[in-house]
Amino acid sequence: MFRALRGRNYRRWAFADLISVTGSWMQLIGLNWVVLESTGSATSVGLSVLLGTLPSVLLGPWAGSLADRLPVRRIILTCQSLHAVLAALLALVVWQGAPITAVFALTFVSGLVSVFDGPALGRYGAQVVPREDLGNAVALGSVLSSTGRILGMSSAAVLAAAFGSPMLFVINALSFVAVIFAVLAIRRDELHPLEASPPGRVGVAAGLRYVTASGRLLLLFALGFTLSSLGRNYQVTMAAMSPDATTYGLLSTVFAVGTVLGGLAAAARKTLTVRLLLAVACGTSLLQVTSGLVPGMLGFAIVLLPIAAGAVVIDTTMSTRIQLDTEDGMRGRLLAVNSAVGAAAGAAGAPLLGFLCERIGAPETLVLAGALTLLGTVFAASVLAAPAHRRTALAHRVLRRPHQPPAPAGHPHGAVRPGNRPRRRARVRV
Repeated sequence: MFRALRGRNYRRWAFADLISVTGSWMQLIGLNWVVLESTGSATSVGLSVLLGTLPSVLLGPWAGSLADRLPVRRIILTCQSLHAVLAALLALVVWQGAPITAVFALTFVSGLVSVFDGPALGRYGAQVVPREDLGNAVALGSVLSSTGRILGMSSAAVLAAAFGSPMLFVINALSFVAVIFAVLAIRRDELHPLEASPPGRVGVAAGLRYVTASGRLLLLFALGFTLSSLGRNYQVTMAAMSPDATTYGLLSTVFAVGTVLGGLAAAARKTLTVRLLLAVACGTSLLQVTSGLVPGMLGFAIVLLPIAAGAVVIDTTMSTRIQLDTEDGMRGRLLAVNSAVGAAAGAAGAPLLGFLCERIGAPETLVLAGALTLLGTVFAASVLAAPAHRRTALAHRVLRRPHQPPAPAGHPHGAVRPGNRPRRRARVRV
């Protein structure tokens, strides 16, 4: 289950990741509280979240292109340093009682830095472990993320009450220093380098052509958007189901525990396949329908636990397959596209689910959204089960993309790289 931790480099990377995630959640809680306290408006909190995620939607492919082209170690050190400075500035701004517009501006700039940071971290993290341990490392990363979330959320309230909100931003600034030290301490001779894109296949356009030429990738991204927008925005539906803040806090804790269990379950598997993703997506969709039908908060909490676990298994499998089933030189761009899809799904799904909860009720919204994600998963499974040429044509037709012919012999799409098996899309195991 913990085989990735056998590597010295990964142990350093994982420890720094846990510290960084914990600090990030502290800052998020502190930021939301500062905005709510300053404006008294939940809409302003939503605007703050939007400002932090909007750059990922708009600039994700460009950031991924840079990660595939430039040394990612240099990108990470630069971005982590900028994050530390921005968190320190945010602490100063809040401590001095500056206008809320200054907080919004720093939030947007921080989101802008995160756009370029994310693909580089993903590409570098894949070099810390051997290829056969990548799925396990991604799953353990989910466990660390969930653990950091619990630690950050639980300690933020205590620290803010004792020292004030600016202290949360100071701690977050120091957490980025931990990542910088880890990157500097990692032994380069023990890394597992990824191949870079050839000169003719760098840039955003080449990455988008790579995605649109693959019906399988298009379907996975479309399925990910559906599951994330309608099945993962539980911060909205949990709030709508909760009669008070205490209940919402308890449900959030249950959800966080479920994400840890899901990460451990994914880490225990030797391989993470698309077949597993589809099976868990069907199961969580049915559970979401059930969560809208069970009576009482206790029943809802019981069903919520496996839903949270399933969500982590789905995300981990999606990330693993995107990295292992695509070319090394495209990895940064595909990770950026996946991140942009997730950000867009959150931005679109949260308001939609909130609107439905107000109009038809929270339980009814859960049933409707679960039924839609189930239909989307069944459709994706039926298409992925088709032969490769029919799968690509159907995916392009459904997503209204022009079908592109397969790469000719000798084209980089079909090149056999030393040390790797030939990539034949018709034989990719689902």
